[in-house]
Amino acid sequence: MGDGDASGRERDDDPVEVGVELLSKLEFESLSVAEAIDRIETVTTHPRTTRRILDEAEARGVVERDSGRVYPQGGGYVSFQSDVFTKEGDFSCRRCGSSLSTGHFVRLDSGELGPFGSSCIRKVTGRD
Repeated sequence: MGDGDASGRERDDDPVEVGVELLSKLEFESLSVAEAIDRIETVTTHPRTTRRILDEAEARGVVERDSGRVYPQGGGYVSFQSDVFTKEGDFSCRRCGSSLSTGHFVRLDSGELGPFGSSCIRKVTGRD
């Protein structure tokens, strides 16, 4: 396909599906396109795939875009009790690159996303 994920994901999850599902679960009234891309870049850093994720999320009604802002429409959220789990090991945060001994992962229907540090998991999901 040529839109492969250059971030070294261990699983072969479709980055477009994972990205769209992540956007559907953001707990923001709105965020800038740059902030949305910051979240999408936890899935992929490939510019064409990032654009496909935003376009597909809009086409499916997951988000609306207007004047440089993204408005999540799904009303979903990530439950920290059932959708987030931790693993011990030697990790690097997918968002900030910090070294981690405990990685936080988000369990999505379309795949697993992580690892993240304790503050980045909150930023990615819209809790902070």
